[in-house]
Amino acid sequence: MEVEESRFFGLVRRKRLQAQGLSINVGGAVVPLLLVVYLLLKVPLKETLLSSLLMIIICFTLARFVPDKGIKIPVLFPAFFATIFALVLAFDSASSVAFISGVLGVIIGGDLLHLPRVMREGQGMLSIGGAGVFDGIFLVALIAAFLAGL
Repeated sequence: MEVEESRFFGLVRRKRLQAQGLSINVGGAVVPLLLVVYLLLKVPLKETLLSSLLMIIICFTLARFVPDKGIKIPVLFPAFFATIFALVLAFDSASSVAFISGVLGVIIGGDLLHLPRVMREGQGMLSIGGAGVFDGIFLVALIAAFLAGL
């Protein structure tokens, strides 16, 4: 990616190339997604997809791009919504549906849908499910599953 630097009080400008990459965090994205695939075989599909779609919309709305930090998302609000949706839509398997919709909501709505903007801003190395969003993905899913299990 081409980046413009300014020096000497903004009078001298120079263009340089900056490397940019994309990675997927194993603990923050791959492991939760593997658990989602496993749990999808044991839950009602229609209700789970509806809950996940609602979570994607909510997480997309709540996620904020912070320059030099990445994408930040609050932990408690998505967990609360995932729990409510799971209890309303699939009461018998609420914990699994809450976990699935929490993971998919944060990964798709928080990370993937904000990816074009982050790539445009040129943040260098980007990580799906890493750093600040790790809390968003795994903690949202765990808290939602715990609350739905109560």
